[in-house]
This record gives sequence, structure tokens and C-alpha cells, in this order.
Amino acid sequence: MRIHDLTQDLEAGIAAAERAVRDGHLVVLPTDTVYGVGANAFAPAAVQRLLEAKGRTRQKPPPVLIGRVGTLDALAIDIPGWLRRMLDELWPGALTVVLRAQPSLTWDLGETHGTVAVRVPGDERARRLLDVTGPLAVSSANRTGEPAATTVEEAQEMLGDSVAVYLDGGPSGDAVPSTILDITGTTPRILRQGALPLERLHEFNNTIEPAAGE
Repeated sequence: MRIHDLTQDLEAGIAAAERAVRDGHLVVLPTDTVYGVGANAFAPAAVQRLLEAKGRTRQKPPPVLIGRVGTLDALAIDIPGWLRRMLDELWPGALTVVLRAQPSLTWDLGETHGTVAVRVPGDERARRLLDVTGPLAVSSANRTGEPAATTVEEAQEMLGDSVAVYLDGGPSGDAVPSTILDITGTTPRILRQGALPLERLHEFNNTIEPAAGE
């Protein structure tokens, strides 16, 4: 287990994390919301290691972070025009979108039922890492049931030696997680209300339904 201070040597930290991901290990990285724990999205054993580190079952597959909007078409299908306009404006940012996965993808994120949750994070350091690793399966850096980590120290306390490399980017910019928008049903709907309010999403599609109970 190694901790790299990104404020001191960004390139060394990115390189160490890239090697760890390539070797099938877990990394903790800062994002624009809370800290995340990530694994190679195309390495089933690494994704399983992520789920076990969090104490999570395959029934709760992790989202996938990508470095740029242009990668989306390689991972998902049936992307409507209104969503493309939304993502062009709101990505990078705190919006996760659940879409139909490309059927040709050879990965195993868990019981996804043919869907994938995707986000381009607003943190430039996270995108630098994604540019060299490719898509990462990333979940909040915490044990299931515990608060999401907003510092690398909190992440280390919960995840310990299950993570090979910790990237310390200082306190996270926002403790509020991303908003999750599901467009795979008949009507698009919010699964989790997070940093982006429904009113902002309605600027692109006013049929989006709020999260249950709101």
C-alpha cells in the first residue's frame, strides 16, 4: 500500500496508480464529489476485489468513470439527442447516467441487467488517470453502510490494505455525491438526487421524474 500526495508530484502518483490498475489492484482517487475506489472495468477479478473491499454484493455493481464524453459510445447504446446535449453541457460534472450497455463489451461489473452507469468526473486529476487507464469501475471509497470518504485518510481507515495505491488530493471538493439519472426505462427518472438538481436536468428534458419519495 502506497500513498501519493498529488500536490507534491502529480505525475508520479498517476504513474503508480496506472501500474496498480494494470496489475489488477485497487486505487483510491479524488473526484469532484467524494473519494472513489477504482479498478480496471474490464478485469472481472479486479471488479470483484472492489466489491469485496466495500463489503458489497454483485447485486450492486459499481459505476464506470471515463475521461471524456467521446468514450461514451464505446460503452453504451441508445443515447438520445437530448441526453447528448445534456452531457455536452454538464460533463465533466456530478451526473451519473444509467444507459443500455454495448452488448459486445467483454466485462463483468456484477448484476447489471445489461445496463451501465457512466460519469465523467469534474476533477482534472481523476481524468488524467482515466486517460492512461481507460474506463475504471469506481465506487465511493468507503465500506458499505459507512459515510463516503472526503479525505484520503478516511478512505485508508475504511479500506486499508485492500487498496494498493492511495492518491491524496486533499479534502474532496463536495461531500454530496453525483445525481444518478436512469434513462433505460419508458420515462427517464432520478435514482439518486445528488449535486445536480432536477430543475437543471429539466432544462434538457422536462419529462424526467424525480427520485422516489421526493
